[in-house]
Amino acid sequence: MQGLLHGPESIRLRLSQAKRLSLFLDYDGTLADFAATPDEICPNPALIELLSRLVQQPNLRLALVSGRRLDQVRQLLPIPGMLLAGTYGVEILTGTGEHINRLDFDQVRPVLEAIKPAWQALLVNRQGFFLEDKGWSLALHARFAENGEAEQVLSTARQEVSNLATNPDFRLLGGHKFLEFSPILADKGQTVRYLLESYPYQGALPVCLGDDDKDERAFEVVQNSGGIAILVSSSPRTTLANLRLESTRAARGWLAGLLDEST
Repeated sequence: MQGLLHGPESIRLRLSQAKRLSLFLDYDGTLADFAATPDEICPNPALIELLSRLVQQPNLRLALVSGRRLDQVRQLLPIPGMLLAGTYGVEILTGTGEHINRLDFDQVRPVLEAIKPAWQALLVNRQGFFLEDKGWSLALHARFAENGEAEQVLSTARQEVSNLATNPDFRLLGGHKFLEFSPILADKGQTVRYLLESYPYQGALPVCLGDDDKDERAFEVVQNSGGIAILVSSSPRTTLANLRLESTRAARGWLAGLLDEST
């Protein structure tokens, strides 16, 4: 399903009419370019300053929902008052500093441990692959692998999950040269819905910025709540978003514009 894309002016009008904004932001590919490896932590001082100023605005509330682990997100964005959700929302640090795990780690981990050795064995002596253990999920990255080999390895990794994992509370997430085995609750759509219901912001217009298929699930929830979805992508594609921004730089500029309008 393709969303109805609107011009910047119509979006600006809706924003200007809103008394408050509730912003749901992705990080990698949306606010910042992708790092060389998922474990690379390179805080962006200019981005931290921008979001810190936005958090201080009385008519804005910010939440970051990332596929990264929460401890990584905290290092990237050490911003008091900003809600941070890691592993697609399984682990949350609220704006008041409360740490919430929405699942029991001791029940999640044994399921992952059944898969991890098989995935590790697949990558022995292979170049361009990276197995990321997020604690709550396992992600297999093949962005720098040769296309044919990446397709073969990811296909075998899927089959390993089918052979070893029978827990209905887990699933596989796909993507471009990417595979992740995670709890079903690790879902941006479910997380945005949970945040809207658990931390209501009376009269606020929900706005979501994201760049990939995981964010599309959040786009749907935000739109069903009467909000605005914004895709960050250098090229047009099928999306539920109302607006497309060309780059992470454009996304940061768009957020800076909100700051200008609120001062």
